[in-house]
Amino acid sequence: MSEYLFAYGTLQPHCVPVKMAPIVAKMRTVGKGYVYGVLYDLGGYPGAVPNANSENRIIGTVMELPDDASVLGQLDVYEGFDPEAPEASEYIREQRTVEMAAGGELECWFYRYMFKPDPAQAIANGVWRKDRGQE
Repeated sequence: MSEYLFAYGTLQPHCVPVKMAPIVAKMRTVGKGYVYGVLYDLGGYPGAVPNANSENRIIGTVMELPDDASVLGQLDVYEGFDPEAPEASEYIREQRTVEMAAGGELECWFYRYMFKPDPAQAIANGVWRKDRGQE
């Protein structure tokens, strides 16, 4: 059974940094999707705080993970997630239901920002862009 990643920031194919490009190249783009919550501009990267009761959407790309167990571990390292000490991690990896833009839903891995962001950093349209942080 396939596993999926919901990428809303630098792991999206059009935003990926050079050091992560070989990892992201192993994934297959499934399509655009969204999760309810708030996306924050943290400078060179975003942080997402999901909230099923929010009217705001976090827009991103659903990626199918390859059949390679090391990929998820490499993504965890990149995102600052330590499964042995999640309370000390900047992000935590969890399962989320993603609404697909083309219809339907997929269960995806999602990196949730663990700290309390400044509300002034919220990205109103829920779209993070590499070139200026937001659209």
